[in-house]
Amino acid sequence: MSYLLNLHALAALLGIVIVLMLTRRWPLNKRILVLVFNLLFLYLFSRKLFLFSAVYVLVNYLGYLWLCHAPKGRRLLFGAAIVINVATVAGLRLFGMNVIEHPLFDAIYLFGLIYTVLKVIDAYYFAYYVGKDVKAPLLDFVNYLLFIPTFTSGPILKFRDFLADSKKPYTVSAADFEAGIKRVILGLFKKVVLVAGMTAVFHNVLDHELRIYDSLFLMIWFYALIYFDFSGYSDIAIGFGRLMGYMIPENFKQPFLSPTLTQYWRNWHATLGDWFRDHIFMIFSRRFSSRWAAAGLSIIIMVCIGLWHGFTWLYVLWGVYHGVLMALESLLQLSLVNRKKVSRTYFYARCALTQLLVTAAVIVYSGNSDVVLRIYRGLVNW
Repeated sequence: MSYLLNLHALAALLGIVIVLMLTRRWPLNKRILVLVFNLLFLYLFSRKLFLFSAVYVLVNYLGYLWLCHAPKGRRLLFGAAIVINVATVAGLRLFGMNVIEHPLFDAIYLFGLIYTVLKVIDAYYFAYYVGKDVKAPLLDFVNYLLFIPTFTSGPILKFRDFLADSKKPYTVSAADFEAGIKRVILGLFKKVVLVAGMTAVFHNVLDHELRIYDSLFLMIWFYALIYFDFSGYSDIAIGFGRLMGYMIPENFKQPFLSPTLTQYWRNWHATLGDWFRDHIFMIFSRRFSSRWAAAGLSIIIMVCIGLWHGFTWLYVLWGVYHGVLMALESLLQLSLVNRKKVSRTYFYARCALTQLLVTAAVIVYSGNSDVVLRIYRGLVNW
């Protein structure tokens, strides 16, 4: 989110990096100082968010410990924990949409929760499938959920990977520091320079009567805009994460060279695709291994991703659109293309087709139904 573009936030992040480098001889510097930084940052940013996050994390930590040690009823506890967390996010989303109203609700509660709940569920999965041997200290659990560089927009960290990083001493070399700073600068350039300029162009074209060529331009332009926007944030998060001693996974892995939609969702917002594949597809595909089951799961997962982005009919249709296309790929055995086993012409033709299919629905990411419908109407205005 935009708070990483705030000069005070950037200064704070650089400050904790410097403190970590100066205290590298203290074995616990990374775990304790990062904990203090995460909590202090949230407290100064919003006391309401700090209080909500503290309660949310502590409640889930108790559930996590219970699941690790529960001798009986682990399946019921596991399912209940996931349902309660999903219901919490859904309920707050409905409050944010004014479908439900209550004087205690504040929109700031949703800040970061959309990503935090995915990490919470990953921790529960880890506890359920591995058991009591994976019990994590409270400070590592808090750091995992509230890690500031990835708090609001990812990339989505895996619990087991974060715990492994926490156990390692702070060893950021001069080369690591240089690479991290360059990554942050690249992200800032994308967000501050490219996205700002591209957004102005987008709205300038949008303000005029739209014909087919205007709408096509806006769809392609917006696709590039959100790529630079989101990948720019990921660059900043990855850069600062690594400067703080944690390996943050890549979120964009050459998505424009994806020959199928299935492969595209492993490369575009890769950590989100990985999360849904690990926590939904892999679990249910073990029980239902047919091609039709895989196709059905593709539709369910993409609708879930759509609803995760927003509770609107546009996102539901977006999910159905992507899910049906991926289901067809599965049924027709077109989900994977090995670049080394096909001709260059075929490979790039499939990449172009994938990008065309993505571009056709990408404008939904704007989150504004009026803008989306206006651009689609322009496609039939010659």
